Amino acid sequence: MASPPDDDLMATGGGDQAAAGRPQQVPVNMYEAERAVVVVAPLPGVMAEDVTVTVDDRVVTIAADLRTKAPKDYLLHEWHYGPYERRVELPEGFGGTAAATFANGQLALRVERGEGGGRRRVQVEAGGAGAGGRPGRPPR
Repeated sequence: MASPPDDDLMATGGGDQAAAGRPQQVPVNMYEAERAVVVVAPLPGVMAEDVTVTVDDRVVTIAADLRTKAPKDYLLHEWHYGPYERRVELPEGFGGTAAATFANGQLALRVERGEGGGRRRVQVEAGGAGAGGRPGRPPR
């Protein structure tokens, strides 16, 4: 059974934080695949090379920066582009090899079963046919 969205996270999704220049906390979806856990996070307004993913045993940190800020005199301003940051604890038993793809403003991270190997950075690949099939889909 799917869990409901985190209303507190969504209500404080970072607009005020982004306006103040502090990273917004990114909402994520996490599910278990056959031999791995997959974390999916929306990161609008950034490029794959602007995303940093680290795995430290069972804790994943996702961070992204914008290349440029575009100050505007908005008439209505309800959402913001990054910077973004989120730490997620993985379920017990997932800390093995990790791979990440980024496409269509969405990061998909796959962490295989296994013991954590200490802190390591995960290379984020731009999505497409060469990165696991469909854009935004983590490699198998």
